Amino acid sequence: MDEILLKKIEQKIQDSITNKNEIKQLIESLSNIDDSKSFALGIIVGRIYNTFYYQSKRILNREPTKQEFEEFLEFVKTKKSDFDILRWKFVPFNYFY
Repeated sequence: MDEILLKKIEQKIQDSITNKNEIKQLIESLSNIDDSKSFALGIIVGRIYNTFYYQSKRILNREPTKQEFEEFLEFVKTKKSDFDILRWKFVPFNYFY
């Protein structure tokens, strides 16, 4: 994967950690639909995918290739523990009760 693109994705992960209040507000505003850990993870991964896709178009001036998408998936797998930590930060306290 392009190094600049990879850095942008890493930056988005860090932004998700530092700007967790924005994500938390989004989850809370949609909690009547779903307030599970999976929903929180979906929002986080969605932000990361959005960064991958649109930064590919901006940096590479084209849509990502199948190979680049496969590399993105491998990258996401390496960040699984980071996503798990993030996901727990957004689970409502009453989720366990």
